Amino acid sequence: MTEPNPLPPPPSIPAPRDIAYPGVITLEVDATDVRRGIIRARQSLPVAQAGPQVLMFPKWLPGYHSPAAPIELLAGLRIAALGEDLAWRRDPVEVYAFHVDVPAGAQALEIELQFLTPTAQSQGDVVVTPDLQALRWNTVLLYPAGYFARRVQVQAEVQLPRDWAFACALEPIAPGEARFKPVGLDVLVDSPLFAGQCFRRIPLDDDGAVALNLFSDRPDQLDVTDAQIDAHRALVVQADRLFGGRPFERYDFLLALSGALGGMGVEHHCSCEIATPPDYFSAWETNASRRDVAAHEYVHAWNGKHRRGADSWTASFEQPIRNSLMWVYEGQTQYWGQVLAARSGLWTRQQALDSLAVTAAVYANRAGGRWRPMSDTTRDPIIASRQPLPWLSWQRSEDYYSEGQLLWLEIDTLLRELSGETASLDGFARTFFAPAMNEVTRTYRFDDVVAALSDLAPYDWAGLLIERLESREAGTHLEGLTRGGYQLVYRDTPTPFAAQADALSDIVNLRFSLGLAVNAAGLVQEVMWESPAFQAGLTAGASILAVNGRDFSIDAIWRAVAATRQDAPLVLRVKRGLHHEDLRLDYDGGHRFPHLDPVPGARRRLDGILAAL
Repeated sequence: MTEPNPLPPPPSIPAPRDIAYPGVITLEVDATDVRRGIIRARQSLPVAQAGPQVLMFPKWLPGYHSPAAPIELLAGLRIAALGEDLAWRRDPVEVYAFHVDVPAGAQALEIELQFLTPTAQSQGDVVVTPDLQALRWNTVLLYPAGYFARRVQVQAEVQLPRDWAFACALEPIAPGEARFKPVGLDVLVDSPLFAGQCFRRIPLDDDGAVALNLFSDRPDQLDVTDAQIDAHRALVVQADRLFGGRPFERYDFLLALSGALGGMGVEHHCSCEIATPPDYFSAWETNASRRDVAAHEYVHAWNGKHRRGADSWTASFEQPIRNSLMWVYEGQTQYWGQVLAARSGLWTRQQALDSLAVTAAVYANRAGGRWRPMSDTTRDPIIASRQPLPWLSWQRSEDYYSEGQLLWLEIDTLLRELSGETASLDGFARTFFAPAMNEVTRTYRFDDVVAALSDLAPYDWAGLLIERLESREAGTHLEGLTRGGYQLVYRDTPTPFAAQADALSDIVNLRFSLGLAVNAAGLVQEVMWESPAFQAGLTAGASILAVNGRDFSIDAIWRAVAATRQDAPLVLRVKRGLHHEDLRLDYDGGHRFPHLDPVPGARRRLDGILAAL
């Protein structure tokens, strides 16, 4: 009997070269079918010679840190030359690649395709509704393999429904037209377009170089108070003062206020995509936990776009992104996003402290650090793609965001202490992210981060960073809090900020007492590893039917947790699949919600960090 041997691999995809692609690709997009959410595109792609050609659908997208492109939604692909359809073949290994033979005498390939946008959230993020849409150019084009993306020029245009307005970072050929001057493929993919019937543009600086572009389901949702506008304008001012300059000529916040569009927050060099519920402005006070998103995405213009970790930059979109420095890219952005939210007035100082209290408590109670270091979580966008996890606190997730935030708080307060309060992370931001005279990304490595910190204050920064990134231990380090003049404590009521955030998420957050989060219907959202709920056998996905013999309600479980301080029993009737059982929780600590209290007699550096410049 002959044992099997592997078949030879298919021809390799041409590696990108830093040479100019001959000619300019034209891209015409028809985005008028908003009822069905079907986007149609036509391309004319110049070719230099006959023979094999590989066309790629963009796969690895900056800002997503993973192969997040929805190729399953590409349909109706047709490739022609010299008036004849050509047979294309999908690569059997790299399914984002299409092989085609260019006939002799052909000057261009004519390409048609459709992008079938999700019509329900179960299919993916909804990006087209009858009222507005978010157009991402990477979903409606193919590009030639073998070239750096920056060396492939594309001239794009889009047809929108009649009377729709649009906003996009690309420069139009003529004012008001959705026809844009040719740009590199990398710039095009980094410049999404929002459009809709209900639109308002609000300048956020004196010359209108930075603007808030609002799109909504209804006209009344565009009503914004002067105080709300002032907070967003102050964000721009505070970022200017922090970074000392801008790495862009103009910047567009693309903000969709919609109950139908999928939630999003994606950074770009000269714009950002944000989708929030339609009451973002009308329910301003109760939406506090959402109000740092604009600051976070804006900071990415400097941290992530203007400067990026060397292994996160790739020459073209078929090349894998590596994320070893995400604790800078996202961790420090998380830090500055919340600091700037406080400095600008998007948050009060107390709201910033309350948010930080929750972050500190989450990581102080996260067991997963015992086996998985923070550095390994930088691969999580590729590993998990933000899919729900059964044991989040043990498996860990993209912890480089918020645990990275705690790391940068530690570094900021340590810089201040070491320098006698003359140096801070503000100085790091001003030098490390110093704007260039153009919008070209500059990369950095671990040693560059260490050198920039050492220039501010001598210290074993490499040792500190390696210890924090590579250690395997439960919990987290809260030295930044204590050196900032605060300590994590627990009380029997949540902060108003945390209570509002939980209400927006439709959960009762009992993570720091019973070790679970449950929604108003009794569906368990999370169980903390080795918590009382874990020890009793509760899991995410189970339904709590009754609490101490009474039908489940938020009030019932709330009262039952409070009563545990008087040694009252806590028995949950639980349904999981077809099975019902009673689970007795061994717990007597009552409610525990995180707060930050000042450390008596300590310098409250954190107050200074959160104060406007």
